[in-house]
Amino acid sequence: MYLKYILACVVLLTIKANSQIVEDKKNFRAADSLLKEHSFSVHKDNYFLTGIPLDEDITRNTADVKYQVSFKLRLNSKPLWGGFFPYLMYTQKAFWDIYANSKPFSEINFNPGVAIVRPFYLKGGRLTYGTISLEHESNGRDSIYSRTWNMLAFSLKSQVSPRWTVGLRGWIPLVDKEDNPGLTKYVGYGEASATYQIQPGRWSADVLFRKGSGLINYGSLQTQLNWRPYKDENYYLTLQWFVGYTESLIDYQEHKSMIRLGFTIKPENMGIF
Repeated sequence: MYLKYILACVVLLTIKANSQIVEDKKNFRAADSLLKEHSFSVHKDNYFLTGIPLDEDITRNTADVKYQVSFKLRLNSKPLWGGFFPYLMYTQKAFWDIYANSKPFSEINFNPGVAIVRPFYLKGGRLTYGTISLEHESNGRDSIYSRTWNMLAFSLKSQVSPRWTVGLRGWIPLVDKEDNPGLTKYVGYGEASATYQIQPGRWSADVLFRKGSGLINYGSLQTQLNWRPYKDENYYLTLQWFVGYTESLIDYQEHKSMIRLGFTIKPENMGIF
């Protein structure tokens, strides 16, 4: 009789130990998805694109170059309390009137921030990153040309299938309403993103939708098609279309529709958000 109880206890403990080992392996693999990157790595897309407007006349002053530089730095190779990894982030997006006579920069937006990232698996083994970030975005100008805001953001990004990666991100905007009247209506309170691998390793498509605070007004949609010429090189030929508001901070109240073509360097993995 006692032998049956002992055997039952052994079986239960074995099952529990095995499940704990599986869970530990899952946690290790999720964290390893961050650790296999270099501590200094690409954050958002780095690109250099040139294009024309679709909603106004094409002139030397309306065609432009748009480029973005974005990187992140993982501060520790071991997680903090709760399994979070700390990061510093920086993104700079510029609009260059390269076809105008004096070739001025019409706008440069600066976006530094700090974040903590928790990698984990959803049901079905779907790798997911949960991120909390505190960010600042401004154009570095003063007087009536100053545009600045801060956000406390929360995001989830998940690889839901071998071809699909989706993300949801919401934020609490902190805006100086005297200098930037109505900015919150245009930047909104969240965004959704998706990437589809049309032909893995070669062709992919990205969609980024930002919702303004109005019922049907404001917000923006950015879509792009990416082609990777060489599988061993991490750069793409990109066709990008942007329509909506807040592509740049200086003109956040103006509706834009631009199509651009150029080169993009993408994060090696799915990116933290």
